[in-house]
Amino acid sequence: MAIWAPAALVLSLASNPCDSEEQICNVAWDWFHNEHVARWSTIVIGKPLAVLSLILLGWISRWILHRLIDRLASRAEKGVLPDKVDFTATDRRAQRAKTMAGVAKSIISGLVGVIVVTMILSELGVNIAPIIASAGIIGLALSFGAQSLVRDLVSGTFIFLEDQYGVGDVVDLGEASGTVEAVSLRSTRLRDINGVVWHVPNGEIVRVGNQSQNWSRAVIDVGVGYGEDLVRVQQVLREIAHDLWEDEDYRDVVIEEPEVTGVENLAADAVTVRVMVKTAPLQQWSVARALRQRIKARFDYEGIEIPFAQRVVWHRDERGRDDAAPADERSDERSRSGRSAGSEG
Repeated sequence: MAIWAPAALVLSLASNPCDSEEQICNVAWDWFHNEHVARWSTIVIGKPLAVLSLILLGWISRWILHRLIDRLASRAEKGVLPDKVDFTATDRRAQRAKTMAGVAKSIISGLVGVIVVTMILSELGVNIAPIIASAGIIGLALSFGAQSLVRDLVSGTFIFLEDQYGVGDVVDLGEASGTVEAVSLRSTRLRDINGVVWHVPNGEIVRVGNQSQNWSRAVIDVGVGYGEDLVRVQQVLREIAHDLWEDEDYRDVVIEEPEVTGVENLAADAVTVRVMVKTAPLQQWSVARALRQRIKARFDYEGIEIPFAQRVVWHRDERGRDDAAPADERSDERSRSGRSAGSEG
């Protein structure tokens, strides 16, 4: 006992090499009272355990935030359902909710990843102050170099939030117009009437004309002759439009009873009378074609003239008049010579 007492006293009086926050090191020192064992326990056990804890904390945080975003997106997809469900609007709302949820998840994953990596580097003893400063400078440089990309992403976000258009809509984007085939935060893809596919960056879209949102309208201008009775013409058009309104084939297409607004224009060749029909989205063209066909058949039956352009053209040819007399003289000479030759025979 007398031999080990000084050694135990020396060990008890030796200074603890661990910091107060290094729990693994303190536990190892309490057990072994060996500086090397205490320090290596921090490197072998403490650092990996701290890194794994940070990774686990980041994964749990990301999972919770993603679940929260999914729940908000699910509520946004359902919305407030009316008595008569519009499946087109429901699909568009679901598409918008899924797209924005995907964007939000990507942003959350990036932020959580950056924070976890920064904390791991700090835990490993790396000075993160220069890294943060460098990241700020690099981010500033990228923001100047990728202004168009940032503008496209911001514009695409507002397109989804404001529901300016969606897949299947017929839109006019200025330089291109047609049916929308795909919409992303970066660009919009649409196909025009000729089958050409246009890829339009969202940041380049200055205005949007949507021809198929909520409802549409078919506008038919009918030209009649100046000699026709306009009151009778309008009455016939009202009857034609009412028959279309009562037709079972167009019951779900025509939303309101068509309206004959009256005389719209006095042109050089015809008097223009306008008919307007409120239709379901994207149905205005088919309704307009059907109504024009019915108008043509009824006007033929009623004897109402649909005039066509008529022009009187005066053609002046000075050289033709100058050459007319010599030509006549030459023809007379040929006829006289023909007669003389015949008399001789």
